[in-house]
Amino acid sequence: MLLTSGQISMTISSCIVFIFTSLLFLSGYVLQQQTVRGLQEALRPPPSPTPTLSPSPPPPSSSVAKEFGSPPGSKGHTAFEEYVTPGKPDGGWRKVAYVQLLRRHIHVCNAVMLFAELSRERSPAQRVILYPSDWDKREESQKVMTPHLETSMRLLQRAAKRYDVQLLPIKPILALESAKAYPLAGLFSLTEFDRLIYLQPSGLILNSSPLDDLFTIPMNASLATLSAQSEHLSVTPPIILFRPSTEMYHDLTVSLSAGEHSEETFLQDIPRIVGKPPIPGGESVRLLAETSALRLEGDDFNATSFFAGTSYVHIQDSGLPGPDYDAPRDAFLRARPQEFHARGAWEDIYETYRTKRMDICGLDLEPVRFAEDGDDEEALSLSAWVKETV
Repeated sequence: MLLTSGQISMTISSCIVFIFTSLLFLSGYVLQQQTVRGLQEALRPPPSPTPTLSPSPPPPSSSVAKEFGSPPGSKGHTAFEEYVTPGKPDGGWRKVAYVQLLRRHIHVCNAVMLFAELSRERSPAQRVILYPSDWDKREESQKVMTPHLETSMRLLQRAAKRYDVQLLPIKPILALESAKAYPLAGLFSLTEFDRLIYLQPSGLILNSSPLDDLFTIPMNASLATLSAQSEHLSVTPPIILFRPSTEMYHDLTVSLSAGEHSEETFLQDIPRIVGKPPIPGGESVRLLAETSALRLEGDDFNATSFFAGTSYVHIQDSGLPGPDYDAPRDAFLRARPQEFHARGAWEDIYETYRTKRMDICGLDLEPVRFAEDGDDEEALSLSAWVKETV
C-alpha cells in the first residue's frame, strides 16, 4: 500500500513530537530526582559526633567568694567554689525565693522595681510579696479608697501579672497598730521555702547573678545578714538570708510579743558579714554597696567599674529621707560625695531610681511632707527630718 505525501508528512511530524516529548519528560524526571535528593540531604540529621572526654564545666560565679573569705555558715577560708552547688540549690529553684515584706505604702513601688529587674534578668528563684491583710479589708470596705491604698493595690496586681510575683496577705503578729506589728520574724513562717533573701528598701539591683549565688551556698544558721562598708551600719542589714523554721518563728514571735527583745535589738545581735572592697588588679563583683559609702571614696574611684561590678545598691544617706522623696535641693547637695567621680555615680543612682520609679510604677517622687494613712510613726520621722534640714 502506497502512502500519500500527506500521510508521510503526518507520520514524520508525529515521530518528531513523540521524540521531543519523551526527551522533555526524561529531563523533567532527572531534574525532579536531583531536587528530591537535595531535599533529603538537607533534611537528614547530622551524624552523631564521636564521644570525646571534655573537662568539667566551671562552677557558678565565684563573685561572692571575692568579697567574702568564706560563705555564711562555713568555717575557715576554703575556696568559695567548693561550697557552691553546681546548677541549682539543693531543693531546686522552686524552694528558694526573694521576699519583700511591705509595711508601708511608700515601699510598695520599690518592691515592684526589684522584682521587675529580677524578671528582666530571668532569675530562677521564686518571688514573694507579703503585705498587711488590712489593706485588703480596707479595699473591700471603702467604696472610694485612699490614694495611697489604691496605688499600692494597683502596683501589687501589676507585680503578680507582669513579674510572676506571689502575693501573700498577712495578719499582724504583734498587738501594735503601726508597721511594727509586722516584724521580719514573720518570714520564718514561710516553711514551704528552704531559703529566703530579703532586700532592705530602698535599693536597685544592678546584677542579680551574685545574689542568686547566695541560694546555693551552705547555711547552717537560721539567719545570716550581709552589710556593706559604710559610714554607719544601718539598723536593718541591707541583705538578710532566712532559713524558714516553724520552731524559730514561734520562739521569735513569743519573745517579741513579750517585749523581751525589739526587732532592732534582734537584728543587731546577729553577726554580720561586712563586704570587702573589690580585690585590686582582678575582676570582682561587689555583692552589696551603700550610697553613703561613696563619701569615703578617693581619687582612684572608677564609676564604670562600680556599676559593672555591683550587684545590689542600698540607697540610704544621712540628711536625706530616701530616694522615694523629693528632698530639698540644698539637702541633696549637702549629702553628695565630695570626690568628683563618686559624686557622679551617686547622682546617677538617685536619677536611675527616679526614672525606674516613673517607668515601672508610673509615680513621681513623693513630697517630703508625705504622711501615710494610719502611719503616724513615719509622719513623725519625716516631720523631725524637715525640722533638722530646714
